[in-house]
Amino acid sequence: MIHVILNPNAGTNSAKKRGRIESILVSLPNVKVWKTERENHATELAQKALAQGAERVIAIGGDGTINEVASALLYTSVPLGIIPMGSGNGLARHLEIPLSFHKALEKALSGDIITIDAGKWNDRPFFCTAGIGFDATVAAHFAKRAKRGFVNYVYSTLLCLSNYKPIEIKGKGPLYSFTVANANQFGNNAYISPESDLQDGELELIEIKPATIFDLGILGISLFRKNLHRHPLVTISSVKSISIQAIAGIPYHLDGESLSLLTDQIEISILPAALQVIK
Repeated sequence: MIHVILNPNAGTNSAKKRGRIESILVSLPNVKVWKTERENHATELAQKALAQGAERVIAIGGDGTINEVASALLYTSVPLGIIPMGSGNGLARHLEIPLSFHKALEKALSGDIITIDAGKWNDRPFFCTAGIGFDATVAAHFAKRAKRGFVNYVYSTLLCLSNYKPIEIKGKGPLYSFTVANANQFGNNAYISPESDLQDGELELIEIKPATIFDLGILGISLFRKNLHRHPLVTISSVKSISIQAIAGIPYHLDGESLSLLTDQIEISILPAALQVIK
């Protein structure tokens, strides 16, 4: 049986459209539909799906929902189908999964299965990006807003620009941001690491030095022009693992979700060939 895990609160779809989507899902043969009700519920539901012998699990939601479901499927033979319905949809965009519900559903039901890497940030897996600094500050602000979507993310970004201060990472000095990428983008075609490959057994570290407002404007444009790696304030390197030391309590982001560092020590590593994905 195919198990579908739906986050009913993801994205900006109207209640009417969400109702139509649920009606389509429950009418499919050999499909069981689960709906999330709280944080980390998707992981619990995916674990139940595995216990019930799921032949594949399809996650419907944003990168956070995808992360929760994928975390339960690590190193299993059960493939993950993705129907993107979030604000950024970074992993789905990297995999070139259609943003249309109907086309993505078709892919999830009958697409090709590939194996991809995952990353690990201390004890948490991630599949797209993770990091500290400006991006994490924006994610923390965005998480507190009632409204989702790209426009509201831009709003959070502009507000955070006014009083943001670079972060300190031991041995690296002040940085505007420090991002770890498995996929090539945050989402919304903002390419933080244009040359990242989900199957190369490595993570990319993107370090951005402190910048002026003018530099930040150029960096912002570079994100969407897919040439951030050419900016003189940006350094990108590939690693299999790294340890860094920051300040406990500051925000970090992991696949778009805002979290707080519980320790000043951060252990980052690649989990090669860790997940089966349908694309």
